[in-house]
Amino acid sequence: MNSGHRNRGDSADSTTSGVDPADQWVLDPETGEFRLDLDAGRPAPAARSRSAAPRPPGARRTPAADTAAAPAGGGRRGRGATAVPGGRAARRKGRSSRGRRVLKWTAGSLGLVLVAGCGGAYYVYQHFNNNISSVKVEVGEESERPQATDALNILVIGTDSRVGLGREYGDEGSAGHADTTLLFHISKDRSNATVLSIPRDLMVPIPDCKAGDKSIPGQARAMFNTSLGQDGRDPGCTWKTVEKLTGVRINHFMMVNFEAVKTLSTAVGGVEVCASTDINDPYSHLKMTAGRHVVQGEEALAFVRTRHAVGLGGDLTRIPLQQQFISSMIRKMKSSDTLTNPAKLWDLADAATKALTVDDGIGSVNKLKDLALDISRVDTKNITFTTVPVIDDPADNNRLVLKPNDAQQLFAMIAADRSLTDVPQQETAPAEPAAPASSAPAAPQVDAAGVKVTVRNGSGASGQAGKAATALQGKGFALAVAGNNADPAAASAVTYPAGHEDEAQAVAAALGLPATAVQPGSRLGAKDGVVVVLGKDFTGAGGAASAPPTEAPKDIQRVQADDTNVCAAKAK
Repeated sequence: MNSGHRNRGDSADSTTSGVDPADQWVLDPETGEFRLDLDAGRPAPAARSRSAAPRPPGARRTPAADTAAAPAGGGRRGRGATAVPGGRAARRKGRSSRGRRVLKWTAGSLGLVLVAGCGGAYYVYQHFNNNISSVKVEVGEESERPQATDALNILVIGTDSRVGLGREYGDEGSAGHADTTLLFHISKDRSNATVLSIPRDLMVPIPDCKAGDKSIPGQARAMFNTSLGQDGRDPGCTWKTVEKLTGVRINHFMMVNFEAVKTLSTAVGGVEVCASTDINDPYSHLKMTAGRHVVQGEEALAFVRTRHAVGLGGDLTRIPLQQQFISSMIRKMKSSDTLTNPAKLWDLADAATKALTVDDGIGSVNKLKDLALDISRVDTKNITFTTVPVIDDPADNNRLVLKPNDAQQLFAMIAADRSLTDVPQQETAPAEPAAPASSAPAAPQVDAAGVKVTVRNGSGASGQAGKAATALQGKGFALAVAGNNADPAAASAVTYPAGHEDEAQAVAAALGLPATAVQPGSRLGAKDGVVVVLGKDFTGAGGAASAPPTEAPKDIQRVQADDTNVCAAKAK
C-alpha cells in the first residue's frame, strides 16, 4: 500500500518571539499571493531599543504605534524607514485588508470539504503546506473512466484507522477501512451541491487496482468499506470502486481519521447538534440528554460514531447523524464568529491540514486554496445530503445491496449534473449527457443461447419490452422473453441471481445499457435468470437516451445543510 508522504519542513515558530504568525504572511499586490515577511508584525530595530515594555505575545501593533516608532531617515522599514503619509503604511493597511478578505473568502468554502463529521479548512498560508499528506493514486486508463465534466466531484473518506490510538477505540492497530464515505458533487455552475453518503456495509464489486507498485485483485462482491485498507488497498482503490458503482467521474479525494473529528470540532469552538430523546450508547460512549448541545473533542467523535442507540441501531441511522454534524459544521465555518476570528481561523486551518490526506493533484496549500475558492460559491441552502438507496441483502440481513432502479436513477442524476435542490438558475444550463465510459460495458464471454432473460417494461412507452426481447434474440439470447409491465422507472436496471453477473453484463452490453444498471437481484433465484426492467432512459436496443432523469427517486433520505431542526432519534 502506498501510504503517501508528508511534505514536512522546518519553519521558525514566530510565536516564541512574541509575533503572531498570521502577521508574518502578507499579500503581495503584484502576484495576488501571500508571502512570508519575517519583519512583518515586528517593531523597527530602533523602536525596539527605545521601547519601555515589550509587546505581549500575539498583540497587534496599531498604525499609530507603527508611525510613532518609525525612526528618522530614509530607507525600508526596519532599516531607518520614515513613515510617509499615503506611502508604505497606507499600502500595508490596504494590503492587510485585502489579505483578510481573501482569508474570509477561503474560510467560507470550508464546509464543502468536511469528511465523516470532520472538516477541511483550506488556508492560504504557506505555513500549512508542511502539514499536508499526499498520495499518488492509480485510477486506470482514461478510456476506462467516466467522462470528465466541468462539475466537480470530491470523494471524501473517513477512515476508522486505529494506528497510534492505542486501545481507546478498540481494534488496536487496525490500518482502517472506508468507515464513512461521501461523494461531494458540486454543480458545473456552482449553484448547488449534492452530498451522497455510501453505506460501509453495501455489497459492491471492487475492481482490480494498484496501490503504489502493488497490484491488488478485485472482488466480484464485497463490503464497500474493504475498498480501503483490505489487502493493502489505498484511497485510489476506493476511488475506482465509487466510479464503477456510480458512473460518476471523480476529480479528487480527501481522507481523515478519528483525530480530525476531535481537533476540528475543537478548533471551531464546538458544533451544535440535536437529540430528540436521551441517548446512552455504551459502544461510542455518547451520553446526551434530549435537546441541543455544542459538542467538541471526544464528545463530537462519540456523536458521529453513534449507531447502536439511534434510529434502527445500524449504519443507516448513523449516517443522518453525520450529515447533521457536517451541516452544522458548514454553518459554523461560514458564520461571522469563525470568519472574523483570526485565532480560530489559524487553529482550524492548522488542524485541518494536519488531518488531511489528499491526492497529489491537490497536494499543496495553493492548490487547495484555489479549490476552496472555487467551491465557496455554493450557498449553504443549496447543499443537499442524501444516501445511496439500498435494501437489505437477502443473503445477510447485516449487509445491504443497491435498491434496483432507485439507485441507478440517483447515480444518473448526479452523473448528469442534475440537482436535488430546487435551483432556478440551472434551468438555463444544458444537461450533461451520461458518462459514456459507463454506457457500454464490454460484453463478457458467455453462452448467450443458454441465458434465461425476462424483459419488463417500466419506460412508459408501449411495446418496449417486446422490442428489447426481440433484439436480444437476434444477438443470440434465444431464451429472452417479454414479461409483465413493471412499475414506472426512470433508469433501466439489469438484475441477476448470485453467480450470474457475467450473464447480466452480457445482456446489458447487448442492449446498450450502462454498466451501473447491472446489480445483484436480492430476491432472484437461479430459476429466475436475468431480469431487465426498462426505464425511461431506454430508447431501443443499442443505446440509452442521452436525457438523464430529471427527478430523484421518491422517498430518498435527505438533509438540507441549512436545516437547523434535524435531531437524532433514539433507537427503536
